[in-house]
Formats: sequence, C-alpha cells, structure tokens
Amino acid sequence: MNISDLKERIKKNKAVKKLILNLISPSSNPKPRLWVRVFVNPWIHKKGKGAKIRRRRSRIDVFPWNKFDVGDKVLIEDFTTINNGAGDVIIGNNSRVGIGSVIIGPVVLGIKVGLGQHVFIAGFNHGYADASKDSNEQDLVKKEVVIGDESHIGSNSVILAGVHIGTRVQIGAGSVVTKDIPSYCVAAGNPARVIKKYDFQKKEWVKA
Repeated sequence: MNISDLKERIKKNKAVKKLILNLISPSSNPKPRLWVRVFVNPWIHKKGKGAKIRRRRSRIDVFPWNKFDVGDKVLIEDFTTINNGAGDVIIGNNSRVGIGSVIIGPVVLGIKVGLGQHVFIAGFNHGYADASKDSNEQDLVKKEVVIGDESHIGSNSVILAGVHIGTRVQIGAGSVVTKDIPSYCVAAGNPARVIKKYDFQKKEWVKA
C-alpha cells in the first residue's frame, strides 16, 4: 500500500481520522502540538537560506499536511500569525511580512513581496450555504490568494479569498481588496480600485 492509498483510507475512516487529528492538534485549540512542531515540521517544511522567522512573539501554526515554504532571505516580523491548516502558505525569496500581519492559506506570495504592518490575507471563507447549520459546521470555501513578484501591500489592508494581485502592484494602506488587480497598477480604497497604471510608452504612472 502506497502513501496515497493510506491517506484515502484514513480519510474514509472517521474514527481513525479523528484520532490522528487529535494527536496532531487538540480540537479545542487548533494549533499543532509541541511534538509536531519539534519533530515533524522541521523535516517537512522548507526554510530558505538566511530566512528569519521571529517565532517567540508570533503564532506560526503550521501543520504537516500542507506546505509552509519560506524562501531565501525572507523576514517574518514579530506578532504575526501564519496558519496553513486550510491550504499551502508559500512565501517567495526576499519577501517581508510586517509586524502583526496574518496569513491564512491557501496563499502564495511571490519574490520580493512586501506586507506592511497588520495586513490580513485569508485564502478561504466559512461556508454558509446551508442556513440550518452554523457556518462553523460547514465546509470551508477555499480560494487561493496569489500576490505577484515585487508587489507591496500597505499597512492595515485586507486581501480577500480568491484575489490575484499582479506584478509590481502597490496597494494603498487600509485597502480592502475584493477583486483581482492587474500588474503595474496602484490600487486603494474600500473596496480597492485601480487609481493608476504604468504607461510603458510614456515611462510614467498615469491616472486610470
């Protein structure tokens, strides 16, 4: 029996699945247990050369069943929260996650992406289609967030599930990004809208 077959058998057996999940994380406090953080995660998750994660004052709640890949020379500042329970979290080389920011997968940050302070990014929403059930009891609606190379997200901004932000985009502070933003644009507001675009012929930023 290969690993894929074993995973499928575990998923189908509710009792075994519940037991394994409880060994990895207590149901009342969804964070990886100490033995997972010390003996499992370091062998599964990638941390690039020169990367710094200020763990002492942050919550790096990463689980072994999804990726947590951190590229070379990445800086993850104090008081951040990162959770890959719902999907992969991938942070490209030379990116920076500002103080107090929250990243909940599935999220992909490209190369040299900069997050200001207290940025919130989540790649899922709680499902609410069945009005007879609490949304906490319904399946998550997962939509990957992708932020392109050399884009910068201003402080206190919110990036909603499913949003794709292009290359070299500037998002103004305090913005709520609900839709995709194309490359070489400046966007701001709630909801965020494109206010400038880079004109390659004029070689300058122009009003959208």
